[in-house]
Amino acid sequence: MKYDRINILGLGNILHSDEGFGIAALNSLRDSTDFPKQVCTIDGGTQGIYLLDHIQSCDALLVFDALIPVEYDSRVYVYRNDDLPDFIHRKMSSHQMGFSELLGVARLQGKIPREIVLIGVPPRDLQLRIGLSPEVSSLLGETVERATLVVESWLNEK
Repeated sequence: MKYDRINILGLGNILHSDEGFGIAALNSLRDSTDFPKQVCTIDGGTQGIYLLDHIQSCDALLVFDALIPVEYDSRVYVYRNDDLPDFIHRKMSSHQMGFSELLGVARLQGKIPREIVLIGVPPRDLQLRIGLSPEVSSLLGETVERATLVVESWLNEK
């Protein structure tokens, strides 16, 4: 099954150290790959409901985000479709709409991507500062490799 539009979405707040992991991973992927025009990279930051169109307008969606809970092992986690974890509904603010809520709205409207992959790591430092902790930063290379494999598999699907 061909994917006409693939969106790669980086989520997070770069002002809170490892909470900015999704944006750092997106930027790292942008710097190391040259995907065709059907692959769109989006810095979603903390835009909440404003990201709904980016979720609904694609056939396949890859999302980078810092994962909660922090007590998880420090490694890269990859979740697909129905395996998306329950804890993705965390928010940094009660005024934001979380990723799981966005998926819920997309489902209610019948406009959900055929494929959804979430790639993330548990944050180690959520203090107010710019830049990832060394522990989380060391996982960027593996994150980009795994994301590249996912996107290439979508591009090569017939």
